[in-house]
Amino acid sequence: MKINSFVPSADLPASLVVFLVALPLCLGIALGSGAPLLSGIIAGVVGGVVIGLLSQSPLSVSGPAAGLTTVVLAAISDLGSFELFLVAVVLSGAFQVGLGLLRLGVVGHYVPNTVIKGMMAAIGLILILKQVPHLVGYDADYFGDEGFDQPGSENTFSAVVHALGSLTPGAALVGFATLAVLQLAEYVGYTKSALGKILPAALIAVAGGTLLAHLLPDLLGPGWAIGSTHRVQLPEFGSTWATPQWSGLANPLVWTTALSLAIIASLESLLSIEAADRIDPLKRVTPTNRELMAQGAGNLISGALGGLPVTSVVVRTSVNAQAGAQSRWSAVLHGVILALSAVLLTRVLNLIPLASLAAVLIATGYKLTHPTRVIKPLALQGPLQWIPFAVTVFAILFTDLLRGISVGLLVATVFIAFNDFKSSVSLTHIGSNYILQLRRNVSFLNKGKLKQSLEALPNGAELLLDFTQADFVDPDILEVVLDFARHSALKNIQVTVRRSPHQNYLPELN
Repeated sequence: MKINSFVPSADLPASLVVFLVALPLCLGIALGSGAPLLSGIIAGVVGGVVIGLLSQSPLSVSGPAAGLTTVVLAAISDLGSFELFLVAVVLSGAFQVGLGLLRLGVVGHYVPNTVIKGMMAAIGLILILKQVPHLVGYDADYFGDEGFDQPGSENTFSAVVHALGSLTPGAALVGFATLAVLQLAEYVGYTKSALGKILPAALIAVAGGTLLAHLLPDLLGPGWAIGSTHRVQLPEFGSTWATPQWSGLANPLVWTTALSLAIIASLESLLSIEAADRIDPLKRVTPTNRELMAQGAGNLISGALGGLPVTSVVVRTSVNAQAGAQSRWSAVLHGVILALSAVLLTRVLNLIPLASLAAVLIATGYKLTHPTRVIKPLALQGPLQWIPFAVTVFAILFTDLLRGISVGLLVATVFIAFNDFKSSVSLTHIGSNYILQLRRNVSFLNKGKLKQSLEALPNGAELLLDFTQADFVDPDILEVVLDFARHSALKNIQVTVRRSPHQNYLPELN
């Protein structure tokens, strides 16, 4: 069967856009992890091809993740060599396959939507803030870093301030020109046109930015030249290629490192998959247990080949979705292109200025945190929605992805529990006829509200206690109800009970 017979026409252009973003991210994450640059490329290729083929997520793109950078850096230091770390990557893949077989992928389904939306908006803000320095030629931090703290006592915000005061004219001109092309394409509707689906605006903008960077010294003078340090730095194929040191299987620290990697990578992948399904226009649902096994297979192969650990990555997935991808073939093709480029196109790709790629990521970040499409609808839904959302955004922005998600999840859980607590007991009335409804789980925590509701009943009222919507009623609650029923005659209140046939543990007052 020919590949074009089952690859949607939109997937090839989308894969090219994802490739342009993934290439510097793979290199930057490897650099930040203290690993060989080639290991980042290997992980990107495996994440695209292997996981793309095994996963059933239509839009998710996997590769080396910025969220694992500090974990990888510390693990390599603790183990003493990158070769020993590769053994841990292989083992972590085996653990992930086991997690999938145990059907633990359902964990991702229990993350509230407000937290997922907060995660995506936070990543959008991080993309904008982190890429502004690269947009103007200030490359003190590596491309793809998502952490708040940076080397040299800098952080995300201070780096932006320093960048604006230390911009490189040529890089800034190229960056803003690329960003202008992207926004113009969006404004005139090119991105949604038939041609825009074949030749993506991001591809045109990056190609134009690369050409402009090449012409600037001749047009404006040597002071506008962009140095090699501000361009993609793809290593020559055949440079240092590390392989696992299998004697590390006897090292207990390798196994504990592998378990930590498996848990962190699995959580990050499951969260990314939830985000990918949310931005899918067709609202397809990814089998999460299958995804864990696909991620595990990816890490098994990546580690064996000398690559970094891989996860599903929200940034690449968002770029993929916004570029118009329709199926997982976009992820697969981006991995193939990444592999071919490492072998055949090193010199050409090393001409691309980071400012142009930063512009693409800034445009992606703006769509993820669009004020009227993302933030305003949540704000209108009330504090139960926007407070957990906002907490998640700020927690991720000032810490990292997993810690921020943990904080957001805690706050969202408290809000959900509080809302359930408030709605478990409700009193309504028409004239002197009152209905007291008990819903879902009515615990002893609802005792105070129940007593207040009963005490508020006027003399001569008729009360219907409706238990039919209650899944569980605490004995303390039943005691309050029975005590009130025994003394209701003192206020001339008539009490009746409505219950379901299976609720035979509830009192008979009729």
